[in-house]
Amino acid sequence: MSAATLTSPVRQWTTWAPALAVVALVLGWGRDLPGLAVGVIAALLIAAVLAAVHHAEIIAHRVGEPLGSLVLAVAVTVIEVGLIVMLMSGGGDKTSTYARDTVFAAVMITCNGIVGLCLLIGAFHNRTVVFNAEGSGGALATVVTLASMTLVLPTFTTSAQGQEFTGGQLAFAAVASLCLYGLFVAVQTVRHRDYFLPVAREDEPSDPEEHAPPPSNRATLFSLVLLLVALVTVVGNAKLVSPTIENGVESAGLPYAVVGVVIALMVLLPETLAAARAARRDRMQTSLNLAYGSAIASIGLTVPAIALASIWLPGDLVLGLDPIHLVLLALTAVVSGLTVVPGRATLLQGGVHMSLFAAFVFLSFSP
Repeated sequence: MSAATLTSPVRQWTTWAPALAVVALVLGWGRDLPGLAVGVIAALLIAAVLAAVHHAEIIAHRVGEPLGSLVLAVAVTVIEVGLIVMLMSGGGDKTSTYARDTVFAAVMITCNGIVGLCLLIGAFHNRTVVFNAEGSGGALATVVTLASMTLVLPTFTTSAQGQEFTGGQLAFAAVASLCLYGLFVAVQTVRHRDYFLPVAREDEPSDPEEHAPPPSNRATLFSLVLLLVALVTVVGNAKLVSPTIENGVESAGLPYAVVGVVIALMVLLPETLAAARAARRDRMQTSLNLAYGSAIASIGLTVPAIALASIWLPGDLVLGLDPIHLVLLALTAVVSGLTVVPGRATLLQGGVHMSLFAAFVFLSFSP
């Protein structure tokens, strides 16, 4: 049986999953959905996530690292921005913290959840995992700086009441975030590209997926279109199921920030699966590129977009973190630094990061 015959069912499934998700999005948009419809949409959302991972890996194989990791990170973040703006456009006191809750959740999911999971997977199969400390350290420093400028400083500034920036402060934070993100992309993809390439072991067996011929330009373009379609349907269908999530949160008496956590988990699921698969293949640098790159894009692109949208969005824009989240962010920065500096890690580091992620999820439900 030929290779094309073997792969055609998979490709057909990953082609039709986004298409069916689009149909569900069109039919469900603007309607009050019953429980059965919400369940079907949730299933199609998961299918679109799996399809997005498949097409992102095809693109990554064609363009190589670290551009491949950058494609998925930027695509998901751009769609995430659209979701935040869409949900904030309704106004109200609850939406004033939505951008902060979603961005912070993205940082904690990527820096602790994805990193911890990948370290556990990689160390379980290989005892220790290796990666480039220079690239990972630079990415982590960028994450911490962006998070501090946009999520920590508003809590301590005195020009505006509460945990908000003034107009001038918000403009400065937006421009600085965008410039820092652009600088990171230039360093990652051009000037110091080798810092973000996977570290090969001397006794490592050949990886057949890595040495397989790259897909053609036509196949890559086809996957790029389907990746964008899949990501749009992921966020659009997440918007459709979000009222059910919000009603469940209110009925259970949980904090509204839980909605941001759940939505961020769904939106970041494609990157989580792609990073976990890379870790299983002992490509920890690719996993870290996806995790830290997603965190950088989440802040560096979301904050400028929300700052621009705040001109016409109703209500206030609260960006400053609460004390409990400040502590979690500080712990994440310290632990992450200790993880990436040696350039290698074991199950212990993975367990520590997963403990921080578990603490974040638990305290989101019970602050």
